[in-house]
Amino acid sequence: MRVLHTSDWHLGQRLVTLERTEEHQHFLDWLLQTIEREQVDTLLMAGDVFDTGAPSNTALKLYYDFLRKVCDTCCRHIVFIGGNHDSVSTLNAPKDLLACMNIRVVGGATPDPLDELIVLNDAAGKPELVVCAVPFLRDRDIRLSVPGESYEEREIRIKQGIADHYAQFVPHVQPYKNQNIPVVAMGHLFAAGGTASESEKEIHVGNLGQIGAAQFPAEFGYVALGHLHRPQKVNNTNHIRYSGSPIPLSFSEVTDNKVVFILDFEAGKLAELRELDIPVCRKLVRFKGDLEKVKQQIAVYDNSSYTLPAWAEIQLELDTPLPDLNQQLDEVLQLKKDELHLLINRPPIISKERQTLEQQIQEEADLHTLKESDVFLKRCESAFPETDPTELVASFSELLELMRQEVES
Repeated sequence: MRVLHTSDWHLGQRLVTLERTEEHQHFLDWLLQTIEREQVDTLLMAGDVFDTGAPSNTALKLYYDFLRKVCDTCCRHIVFIGGNHDSVSTLNAPKDLLACMNIRVVGGATPDPLDELIVLNDAAGKPELVVCAVPFLRDRDIRLSVPGESYEEREIRIKQGIADHYAQFVPHVQPYKNQNIPVVAMGHLFAAGGTASESEKEIHVGNLGQIGAAQFPAEFGYVALGHLHRPQKVNNTNHIRYSGSPIPLSFSEVTDNKVVFILDFEAGKLAELRELDIPVCRKLVRFKGDLEKVKQQIAVYDNSSYTLPAWAEIQLELDTPLPDLNQQLDEVLQLKKDELHLLINRPPIISKERQTLEQQIQEEADLHTLKESDVFLKRCESAFPETDPTELVASFSELLELMRQEVES
């Protein structure tokens, strides 16, 4: 049994104002070719299929075109779970129709966890793989609101709720384990010790729901996780992994290697795990330093290895303000107009030793790069400078999560 683990496609995502459709199409085409080349039996997609709960028609077309094409490959089983960005109703709407094509979709949790237990059969109708397809667990799925509970009590309640949800599968998968049928789990969460990038939103209030590797039952031969965009192990445990996003979703991911995982199971156990690098068609590049250094970096940048023009972010560090700064940058960028598109030009950082009092006032951040909680925190610090804003920010994050859930339901 050969399994491919991927996650966090974020179809329909925009970086500042520009769509990523070409990059996503490039990845999905490559994924179809990889499934055929590697003779993959089962595809596991661990959440955040879409970037928003109301995906565009373009994003929906990418999704359904892929599903139609993957059914013509050697892949016999496809399992999708919903992530925190996904709308449960959008993913679940066609699930009965897709099930006829061996595509299983679990958009959100239900009162009966066994709805998430999927037994995949071979051509003879015998079980060959068991998947505990746990979607993103919203607060309402794992805990009851307790008025007046503290931050620490809320943290314990969320962690325990997630761990208990996975533990409920143990008695139901044990008979399959005894028959040497591999059992894998899926999840979309923030595990303890994981490394996030700028593009992940808080998945629970303040990311409270961080569970460790030890809280996943030992009966799972592999745990396919989504949410964090960098491929990584959880607590350095080989069989519990994030596959990461297939394309860089923010400039904080410019150095990340994007991969999918190929898993081979023999006699009910994980026999081999391989990383496959995803080819890059558009580079996100960050130029940082003083003006001469940045100009030199731009001048020597070579985009010949990529099919699409690069998108660039500039972070300048200056000793003093320069009146002709934009003109100097425009001149060097013009020479690379076919290779580079400037997407973000952050306000220059002026050396404090050379700043006037007025210049030492913090520059306003680009709203395109701020999360909602960042804006709220700045407002709290401005309005209540003598007060610790931790509880206010936690309450705001909880309200924001509830609002997202209402919109996506």
